[in-house]
Amino acid sequence: MTKTIPLALALLLPLAAHAANRWADPEKMTVVMVDNRFEPDHLVFHAGKTYDLLLENHGKEMHEFTAPMFLKAATIKDKHLLANGGTDIVVQAGKSVHILLVAPPKGPYDLTCADHDWDGMIGSITVD
Repeated sequence: MTKTIPLALALLLPLAAHAANRWADPEKMTVVMVDNRFEPDHLVFHAGKTYDLLLENHGKEMHEFTAPMFLKAATIKDKHLLANGGTDIVVQAGKSVHILLVAPPKGPYDLTCADHDWDGMIGSITVD
């Protein structure tokens, strides 16, 4: 029985190191939010890849990165940065937010600003 414990630890240590390293070298992606559009308005992620998503609000009003299906399916390191039940990220005027995430499964995802979609602040996300 004592041989089982060291073997189990030997098997778990690489998994723990991999989980810790998941966040070590993310690809950087920046989205600028302006009154009332996203720049760029189409984002492309690669499934399973880690990203440091920087959301910069250059507008005069608060904006939201609203992508319910994308954010719920992605692995988010700091879930406390999510708002409205995990459906969006709020960015105050003149501020920025960094989100570390692992891209979800392949597919198309909707992107809007929940407060300004009526004014054309919409976009799209593709995960390939």
